[in-house]
Amino acid sequence: MSKHRLGILVGGGPAPGINSALSAATIEAINAGLEVVGIYDGFEHLITGRTDMVRPLAISDVSRIHFQGGSIIRTSRANPTRDGRDLERTVETLKKLGVRNLITIGGDDTAYASARVCEQSQGTIRFAHIPKTIDNDLPLPAGAPTFGFETARHFGTRWVLNLMEESRTTNRWCLVTVMGRKAGHLALGIGMAAGATMTIIPEEFPDSPITLDHLCCVVEGAILKRRTLGRQDGVAVIAEGVAAKIDANELANLPGVQVGYDSYGNIRLEDIPLVSIIDREIKRRFAERGESLSLVAVTLGYELRCAAPIPFDIDYTRTLGYGAVRFLLEDDIDERTRCGGIVCIDNSRLHVLAFDDIRDPATGRIRTRTVDITSERYRVAREYMIRLRRRDFQDDGVLLNLAQAAKMEVEEFVKRFGPIVESDPAEGV
Repeated sequence: MSKHRLGILVGGGPAPGINSALSAATIEAINAGLEVVGIYDGFEHLITGRTDMVRPLAISDVSRIHFQGGSIIRTSRANPTRDGRDLERTVETLKKLGVRNLITIGGDDTAYASARVCEQSQGTIRFAHIPKTIDNDLPLPAGAPTFGFETARHFGTRWVLNLMEESRTTNRWCLVTVMGRKAGHLALGIGMAAGATMTIIPEEFPDSPITLDHLCCVVEGAILKRRTLGRQDGVAVIAEGVAAKIDANELANLPGVQVGYDSYGNIRLEDIPLVSIIDREIKRRFAERGESLSLVAVTLGYELRCAAPIPFDIDYTRTLGYGAVRFLLEDDIDERTRCGGIVCIDNSRLHVLAFDDIRDPATGRIRTRTVDITSERYRVAREYMIRLRRRDFQDDGVLLNLAQAAKMEVEEFVKRFGPIVESDPAEGV
């Protein structure tokens, strides 16, 4: 067995560009004289001590996979940090495999796991983490995206454009939930590019938890305002992470909802049918007014994760894969990244962040990059949305039209919808 064996594994959810990063790393490592093995299913088998769930990788295996979606070595959310014995066994298994350099490809949870396993190895194994997630929520320098995000946004925009035409043609509203566990980057990126009627992201609700009533009032208010402008159609893009802003007890009491958590302690948002919950409640509200509202509820996410990467992500990931190997082969290493670090691009230059640079000192977990709702970009996004604004309540004519659309008295309308505007942090920007 070679003393210079490099392992590669993928953790977390799929993202376009995984195979491209894996391909570039494998080719560069082999050309540098290393033996390369792909480790199946993330940390899953390392935790249990299995050494058979690997495959040798040759250049011929990877030279033409860079344009393919998915992961040829699969992926999982297995967490090696849940207890000390799992950490020990993971390191022991890597040593049995002869792996002295490990490239991990994943998001915040995989980066956290890599940092912990790196510490457990006490320098006997070096780590290079390549950041990927369609959520774009890792705090990379210079606002660099995580790989997979741009491809997911590209294809997500095409889906939403189709739904916008469906909405216009059939004179109905479409509600679209978009993946994004903690941050609204993908939903906002898709909503802005498609010109969706409105986009709702979790960053709008800093004072969580919020009620389902509050969230539905935001959507209902936009529908009513759109009607005063002569349109019965519209598309609302809603980040799935908004569900995590609703009180968990309220969610648990809703029919058909089970609130559960994954191995990293994250709420399982895929088990919460957010868009269906909103759809049901909005229809109920209009029915109380004697109206039958036509809505279509769509969840968008799994269609995007294994898409073939667009050229941006192919180019990006090949650079990251190459950079991961070059970092692992360096002799002159900064002491803070001696055990390992996160490979990224900073102003067109490869750069390695120490794990501690993006960890929350209080929790040890990887910090989440959220949408800056005070930024010019978000201000522009909001200006092109149709939703209730503070100025709507300051114009008597507009306010009367809104109240009539809701079949309410003005005072009743203000009492019901005024609070969502007053608590909206974007209205104070």
